[in-house]
Amino acid sequence: MNIAITGGSGFIGSVTIRLLAEQGHRVRALVRPQSRRDHIASTVDSFIDGSAEDRVSHGRLLEGADGLIHNAVNWNLIQDGHMAEHLDTNLIASIELFDRAAKMELPVVFVSSVAVHNSMLPAWNGRIDHAHPTRPGSYYGACKAAIEAHLWALAASHNLRFTVIRPAAVYGIDPNLTRSIGATILEQVRRGSAFTRPGGGKFVHVDDVAAAIAAPFSRDVPTASIYHLADCYARWSDWAAMACELLNTQVDIDSSSPSQPQNMFETDSLAEDLGVTLDRGHEGIRSHLEDLATRLQSQSAS
Repeated sequence: MNIAITGGSGFIGSVTIRLLAEQGHRVRALVRPQSRRDHIASTVDSFIDGSAEDRVSHGRLLEGADGLIHNAVNWNLIQDGHMAEHLDTNLIASIELFDRAAKMELPVVFVSSVAVHNSMLPAWNGRIDHAHPTRPGSYYGACKAAIEAHLWALAASHNLRFTVIRPAAVYGIDPNLTRSIGATILEQVRRGSAFTRPGGGKFVHVDDVAAAIAAPFSRDVPTASIYHLADCYARWSDWAAMACELLNTQVDIDSSSPSQPQNMFETDSLAEDLGVTLDRGHEGIRSHLEDLATRLQSQSAS
């Protein structure tokens, strides 16, 4: 298949592109002219210079495509408080892109986020499935939830076939090593600094996210479906303890945060529908930190 993708040069996008190429798909990636692309050049069939908010780019991206993956988001606009620009770039442009895809009868995958959830209803008994209403607690989560709502509207009005992937915090080796989750923890532990970061969260490996994103183009999935991707819960203090073991050092670690979350996401349908099994657990985080530490040391030495 000819798969069009936005956000291809980023962390999740680059891993997804490599997987799609391995599966025999031809990939067309929408990439900003100033964005790095050397790390995906060998697996991308063609690049479209442009941006997700540039409506002219939409037509060039989707021409001849058999499917669309929308993964791009401009974080800076949200973080810097540019509300009007954020809404046009991340929300309205996304809706218009999906509207064009729906009129072309293309199946789409939307990379959303568990951030569409914040306040969990007690009726779900701590097991949050796709039927739980979206109740975001941030502008980012609200944007993702609003796009999801429009996908349902397009499914009703244009029979759009869509798959929503909602990953938790995604770890793995980022093209920019220092942005990888765990990099700052390794550095802090290496310096011998006390670790006092509270809390934690649900985590999932980027390879599993990429597998879920690619699956609808090779498997028979429901025409309108939503999947949470959360492999395990870990406190930041758990990450720090693993870093200490890997670096053979000790620092003071505040482990007072709750060892278990109040809620977890239902992932039972992932294996059956998408062929993705989330079973890395804390060992997956440990393996990632070991790999990341080696790469960071090599980068520092070069």
